[in-house]
Amino acid sequence: MAVPDWVPAGIDIERPSAARVYDYLLGGGHNFAGDRAVGDLITTRLPHARDIARSNRAFLRRAVGFMVDRGVTRFLDLGSGIPTVGNVHEIAQRAEPASRVVYVDYEDVAVAHSRLLLRTDEQTEIVQADLTDPDSVLAAPEVEGLLDTDEPVGLLMVAVHHFVPDLKDPAGLVARYRAALPRGSYVAISHLTADHDPEGMAEVTAAMATSPDPMFFRPYERVLALFEGLDLVEPGVVDAPLWRPEPGVPAGLTRGVYAGVGRVV
Repeated sequence: MAVPDWVPAGIDIERPSAARVYDYLLGGGHNFAGDRAVGDLITTRLPHARDIARSNRAFLRRAVGFMVDRGVTRFLDLGSGIPTVGNVHEIAQRAEPASRVVYVDYEDVAVAHSRLLLRTDEQTEIVQADLTDPDSVLAAPEVEGLLDTDEPVGLLMVAVHHFVPDLKDPAGLVARYRAALPRGSYVAISHLTADHDPEGMAEVTAAMATSPDPMFFRPYERVLALFEGLDLVEPGVVDAPLWRPEPGVPAGLTRGVYAGVGRVV
């Protein structure tokens, strides 16, 4: 089997990756048979899995637009994954051409493809680092350059914390990054939950158990705790489709992702 030129040497493309499974669920093209097998298993057990993925991606788009409308032109996207349907830099630069974006991910394929995609974009960079090591992330020259003024920053932690085990203290990680942001910055967080479909989400957990990225779904109270110390933007932490839905868009409700945005005060 020929390996595409965006795949780094030595990558085991037969072992499923959360980033590539997500890409597959969103309809992207940067995934392999093992990823598609897991994605198909998930959709068999959880028929609305693609809708959940799309609702999360739509929240990301609205959150970035919200921040740009409030003068944010610098974005730090942690756990950015494989660039796929609706990248942050495309959303932000469409609204404000001067927007700068730094993506951070530890997954080799995600980083390799991001570098390929961004090679001609001087306002967007990718850092290979693990978001659960904030000292390393914040010390990266690209991130230091993004945070080198008092201008507000949009910190995106979208669909990442359900890959962070309790022993790594998800709320503490948010607090560490929050402390590095200028006042007036915004933090967007979304998190998968089993609150609405415990059996279906248990199947997802089982499907991802052998991947490099096992999943840890959390209830509403645990997701809300991630926003401690932030000034929550209305309507607070809600099901993703209910966070500032776009006018004229049908009000269908796909439940499975909690989402919210908070302001650094």
